[in-house]
Amino acid sequence: MPLDDLDKWVQDIQKEIIEEAIMQYNEHIVELIQNPKNWGKPKNDDISVWHAYEGPCGDTMHFFLKIENDIIEKAHFITDGCGATVAAGSQTTMMIEGKPLVYAESLKPIDIDNALGGLPNDHKHCAELAFKTLTRAIEKYRYKNITKYK
Repeated sequence: MPLDDLDKWVQDIQKEIIEEAIMQYNEHIVELIQNPKNWGKPKNDDISVWHAYEGPCGDTMHFFLKIENDIIEKAHFITDGCGATVAAGSQTTMMIEGKPLVYAESLKPIDIDNALGGLPNDHKHCAELAFKTLTRAIEKYRYKNITKYK
């Protein structure tokens, strides 16, 4: 097969995979799966708190938060989970960056799911995983800062 034909074949396959993923999820989720925002562990100087949580499905999510004056200045994440878990982690970090801790603490899994445009029923737990990881990271931060001043 000539190289040009191979390139076209690969492009056609990639397009088909993306179209199938959009049918299963939606364009927003597929975009976050392909290009997750705030992916990766930042430098240690940019981390006020981090927390990892393993959900019942076996996926683990890690949140890394940089907090100053009770504002989440930066939020990053990594996960070993599926595409829907990547999208949920990415969406959550986008929702909380630049926001006060009390806003982040008020979020619920349905808020993450709605912001994603709705996860399929068999992936709703991905929003729950992001929510639980965030909640526990903030609890850890608050505990760390309360005990620091005692």
